[in-house]
This record gives sequence, structure tokens and C-alpha cells, in this order.
Amino acid sequence: MTTPAKPAMRPARPEFSSGPCAKRPGWTPQNLQGAVLGRSHRSKLGKARLKDAIDRTRQVLEVPQDFLIGIVPGSDTGAVEMALWSLLGPRPVQLLAFESFGKDWVTDVVKQLKIPAETLDAPYGRLPDLTKVRKDADLVFTWNGTTSGVRVPDADFIAADREGLTICDATSACFAQALDWSKLDVVTFSWQKALGGEAAHGVLILSPRAVARLESYSPPWPMPKLFRMTKGGKVNLEIFEGSTINTPSMLCVEDYLDALKWAASIGGLAELARRADGNLAVLESWVERTSWAGFLAEDKAIRSNTSVCLKVVDPRITALSDDAQADFAKKLAAVLEKEGVALDIAGYRDAPAGLRIWCGATVEASDLEALTPWLDWAFATVAAELQAA
Repeated sequence: MTTPAKPAMRPARPEFSSGPCAKRPGWTPQNLQGAVLGRSHRSKLGKARLKDAIDRTRQVLEVPQDFLIGIVPGSDTGAVEMALWSLLGPRPVQLLAFESFGKDWVTDVVKQLKIPAETLDAPYGRLPDLTKVRKDADLVFTWNGTTSGVRVPDADFIAADREGLTICDATSACFAQALDWSKLDVVTFSWQKALGGEAAHGVLILSPRAVARLESYSPPWPMPKLFRMTKGGKVNLEIFEGSTINTPSMLCVEDYLDALKWAASIGGLAELARRADGNLAVLESWVERTSWAGFLAEDKAIRSNTSVCLKVVDPRITALSDDAQADFAKKLAAVLEKEGVALDIAGYRDAPAGLRIWCGATVEASDLEALTPWLDWAFATVAAELQAA
């Protein structure tokens, strides 16, 4: 097998990681000069920055005015677990598990909280049977499977007259996909995903129904300080007005503000989604032309426009053992990283062997177009090495 020549064009920005994701176009450290440094986050100035981040989040994500938005510790994981520990218990629970993080929430609920929940699962690349979702149960699910490249197409499977709460991990859906706020009671995300913010901070969004649950239900298990959202039986509104539970990085807050301002300046949520859709279209066009790669999410209707997961479909590779296929995929990612054209695109460790390319709005379509010839080159290079071995 003859290895083709290296492509002449390289991506201007090779950052295609699925988290932390690429910074917004034009970002430089100089954008953070207004950061409140060396000051308390509880100072008037610090709280004003945090409140500004909350207000701009509401604007860009088009969150209803009667929903609460809070900045919380522990990234998206911390935000999800605050909701699980604080809200679950009084009703039956269902969980959708079709990727790694959804499976983590199953572990939290079933093994840690010891709630006898029903799990609706599906293999990577597919969705569970959504017709089995019950309106009388609390539902925990990921809107977009970061590790599987699968998303729910809409919220039609959630009853408008539901009795239970919906807890939605939307960390790789926010700022790229339109969320149906009328069907969601808890929404979580982290800055490090779609807007390319710095890690360790989460955002927790609560509907009035979620607030009512907080104020009417006291869980039977111990509640760590980081999870406590009520005082004297009432929701602690200070958390949702800029007073964080623990100390945030004000440098990270400033970086998030910079990303939110950029998002608003280009047209808000509609433009963010359009850019992500356009990025996915670049890879879809390439997959149609190539013979060795396919989407883990074969059904276009449920394919993510952010965390795009690819699998190797060449018969020479699929005939190998699972371990050998995984090794091949790792070598593909390693070759691309060595060339400096694609960084951190190996598939998630628990997912099927393949590549995962972030296509959120902070990624430029021109960089993805420059990447695709390199993907073909890397496959040919690693396949030739395999044949020669």
C-alpha cells in the first residue's frame, strides 16, 4: 500500500477536543484584562461580575425569566449531582443511559443514593425507546451524548402534563442546540464545552417546578455543603444572584463573560447553532466521500452537531479484534496529534473505538475542511503500517 503525500493545507487551529473545547475565534489572554483579581468574589465588584455572567447566560440561551440560574462548583458533574442529591426521592425515577455520563448518573442514583430506578439504555450510537418514558416519574437524561455522538431530536417524548421532574445534563447541547424549556425542570452545563471556557465551574438552571420540589422535600440522606440549595426550607436565592457556594475563579468568570459577549455579538443562539450545524455538515460531506469512516450515530436525526463520533468501517480493520481496532484508532489520533493538525480527538475511553471531533460553534468550518484530507492521510498511513507489520 502506497502512503499518500501529506496534505498541503493545515487547520489554522487544531483544537478539536470535546472538553475543554476550542476558545472562541479571535480569543487572546488580553480579553481578560477586566478580571476581578486579588479581590473577594463576595465583594460588590466580584458579585456584579458573577451576576453579569448569569444574566448573559439567560440572554444567550433564551432561558425563561422565571427560571433560576446559578454558578456552582464541580463543572457539569457537580451541577448534575447537586440536582440528583437534592431533588430525587419522592417519586419513581427513570434514567436514560446511552453514553458514558448517562451511565454515571445511573451509578449515582442506583448505587450511591440507592434509589430503585428504572434504566432505559441503548448501545453507543442509538437512543433508548423513548416511548417508555413515564410522566409520573422523575427523569434523568443527557440531551446530547458527548461520548456517543447521539442527541435526542427534540423533547416530544416528555409529557407536557408530566408529574415528575426532568433533570437534563445538557453540557454538550447548550449553545449549539435549541432546548425546549417548557419540558425541562433542571438543566446543567459547564463552561468548558460549547463556548470553550475554562474548566471547574458548572451552571445549574432550575424551573419553578424544581424550586417547588426543593422547598417541599427534604432528602433522607446527608447533604454535603456543596449541594445545599435551601435555607430554612426555602431556596437560597443568593446562589442564583451571584453568591456562589464556594470560591470561583474570577479569571474563569471573565473568560466566560468574554465568550458570552462573543456569542451575543454574532447573533446569539440561532447563530451558534447554525455554525455547529455547518461544522457537522463538513464532516457529513467528507464521510460521504470516504470509504473507511462512518458515524457512530448512523441515524442523521439523532446525530450530534457538537461531539461528532466517528468509527472505522473499513473491512480490513473491522475484521480485527476489539483490542486491535482500539489500538488502530489510538494510532490514528496519535499520528494526527504528532503532525499538529488535530489535538485530543481520540474516542472516549469507554466508547467504541474511533475518533471524536468537536464541531461546536467556536470551531471554524474552514479548519474542519482542512482537517479532512489529513484524516484520510492518517488512515492510509496507519493502515500501511499495519499491512507491513
